[in-house]
Amino acid sequence: MPAPLIWLGAGIAALYAGDKLSKQHLRNKQIVTHYPGESTREVKPSDGSIVCCGIYGVFDHTGIWVDGKIIELRGNGLVRAISPERFLDNRSGDQVFVLCNGKEQPLISENVLSNASNLLYSYSEYDLLSNNCHRFVWQCVSNRKQIITSFFELNKALSLYFNQALNWHLCKY
Repeated sequence: MPAPLIWLGAGIAALYAGDKLSKQHLRNKQIVTHYPGESTREVKPSDGSIVCCGIYGVFDHTGIWVDGKIIELRGNGLVRAISPERFLDNRSGDQVFVLCNGKEQPLISENVLSNASNLLYSYSEYDLLSNNCHRFVWQCVSNRKQIITSFFELNKALSLYFNQALNWHLCKY
């Protein structure tokens, strides 16, 4: 019976170590300057801002800010708009972070609002690896259906899309 717990612990430790290596890699490549939780600056999100929160200290969950709510792809496949408090509910983090440029201004793509709004209340087959919240956000930003598996991959894609280093700041709502 203890063997599965040991394997579970080893798996979580490996994810944590991999996350730390991924963050350092992106920082070295000047893709991300501040990760969620590294900056104490507070930024008011604008409609279309990309936001995220932590999940149990290992994963990140992302969505799009619209009219004081966050449009997200839920684990059951429903695209919905929820309050920031609901976005954080049943997750380890108690803070929402907003994606910004080096001048602490939210990074917003041209069609993100219409793309996110058009997908609202739709369903898609959720899959942790091939159709998750990061892929949803990327689709809203870029209008491309490309597999984005992790927060690491989303940051790489967003940095290329916006052609600059990313900064995640506290969301002031």
